[in-house]
Amino acid sequence: MTDTPARPSTPLDQIADDLVATLAKLSPISATHWGIPGHDHLLDDFSPAGLDARADAARAALAQVRRTAPQDAVDEVTAAAMEERLSLELALHDAGEGYANLNNLASPLQVIRDVFDLMPTDTLEQWEVIAQRMGNVPAAVDGYVVSLRHAAADADGPFPAIRQIEIGIKQARDLAGEDSFWSRFAASAQVPDATLASLQRSADAAREAYGRLAQALEELAPRAPEDDAVGRERYERFSQYFLGARIDLDETYEWGLEELHRIVAEQENIALQLYGEGTSPEEAMRRLDDDVTRQLDGVDALQRWMQETSDQAVAELAGVHFDIPEPVRTLECMIAPSHTGAIYYTGPSADFSRPGRMWWSVPEGVERFGTWRERTTVYHEGVPGHHLQIGQTIYRSALLNSWRRLACWVSGHGEGWALYAERLMEDLGYLADHGDRMGMLDAQRMRAARVVLDIGVHLGKEAPEKWGGGTWDEPKAWEFFKANANMAEEFLRFELDRYLGWPGQAPSYKVGQRLWERARDEAAAREGDSFDLKRFHRRALDLGSVGLDTLREALLK
Repeated sequence: MTDTPARPSTPLDQIADDLVATLAKLSPISATHWGIPGHDHLLDDFSPAGLDARADAARAALAQVRRTAPQDAVDEVTAAAMEERLSLELALHDAGEGYANLNNLASPLQVIRDVFDLMPTDTLEQWEVIAQRMGNVPAAVDGYVVSLRHAAADADGPFPAIRQIEIGIKQARDLAGEDSFWSRFAASAQVPDATLASLQRSADAAREAYGRLAQALEELAPRAPEDDAVGRERYERFSQYFLGARIDLDETYEWGLEELHRIVAEQENIALQLYGEGTSPEEAMRRLDDDVTRQLDGVDALQRWMQETSDQAVAELAGVHFDIPEPVRTLECMIAPSHTGAIYYTGPSADFSRPGRMWWSVPEGVERFGTWRERTTVYHEGVPGHHLQIGQTIYRSALLNSWRRLACWVSGHGEGWALYAERLMEDLGYLADHGDRMGMLDAQRMRAARVVLDIGVHLGKEAPEKWGGGTWDEPKAWEFFKANANMAEEFLRFELDRYLGWPGQAPSYKVGQRLWERARDEAAAREGDSFDLKRFHRRALDLGSVGLDTLREALLK
């Protein structure tokens, strides 16, 4: 399933493929995401022993990589990427970060539940697998509790701030409730009574396990620090991990302030063009929200519009601005069964039997959506954003080993590309409508603002006088964020809590975009009149998701 001539497998490819096979056994949740069969009835061991086993696998693979000479240019990138990724994963593990993994979005508390969204539900056999996996939720949750207790026992080691503990308690209580996801999911199955009873027993056990998790978090709360900030040493590790690049955090903070100012100036110009002199960006966005020609009513209308917008982009971009392989031209736009407000993408399985999907987790009670805000979101999650990037990487089975295609994900590369794609669609004329362009700028403004507040809070930097002066903290960050992100307060609160509990991840979007644009501009300057943007994109995406330092070095060669 590729348009690239098959490349002979090398010893480095074998090391990478073997690591993926090992990780699929050690992390069945990852195996499901990757589309590797045979593990869908199981869940990860989140206990210290399970986390240590995954670290041991990474350590052994890294030692093999260091002993193995690359045989071609693809191998050179593989060696650099595995050295960079595995070393950083081990540095975080050895620092104890994995044992203390809790936030409001991307910790074991959520991923144990979220993997069920990827499981097919068309046949009796598939529901029986779901019942088995749900029956393994208690062991996964209990192992996670052991890791949290292990982290708490180390008085000098990392531990989640009290804010994340309190959020975790609430989320765990919700998943322990009688009307929680587990009960509703089990009840939705159209299966014989015996299988339905098995599902209901497993759902009850999962609920009880999350009740135990909530109780454990309450017991551990006195150990949690009050301060959200993780400090420079920890933040530098997180930043490098999420970017795959070393950056000057102080310079990046100042750049974030400058970028924010530049985007606001763009918004002011668009507001002027939309509604005339004296219209602020905030007033313009309120008027766009009230414009009935830019509204969708109901989640069914939202889903249809997402799909139509995505399909149009694929049809018009394929072969003109991007090489889009045939299997990658299918993207399913979905309304998620959860209600968190998150919008996210899940990649296709290795054989594309499960397509790439854009998910929208619509909060309960939200029934109206503005197309002006969300057109750029579809491009971010779909084509030319995440779906093109990830789908094309998975498609290159004749070029890249399975670790490069499936297991290596660098946030700054992936999320940076998605923001790069939003700006690119403006350049290509897809955001010519002033309202749609305002939506893109609103999203970019939020991403720039969180560079400032994320680095500012976690490094304890001095806040601008406009935002209270003194040291950045949560109250200053809240007022700053509200002023620079045009979203309902419940969305803003969820987002800010995410940044406070997942340091370094949120800035990887905008900083990643900056590094992507820098790589493109360097290539254009180097190649002069022979530079071809479509060829640059193909060459860059064929590398897969690698650290941004690795990307730059590979493109220079």
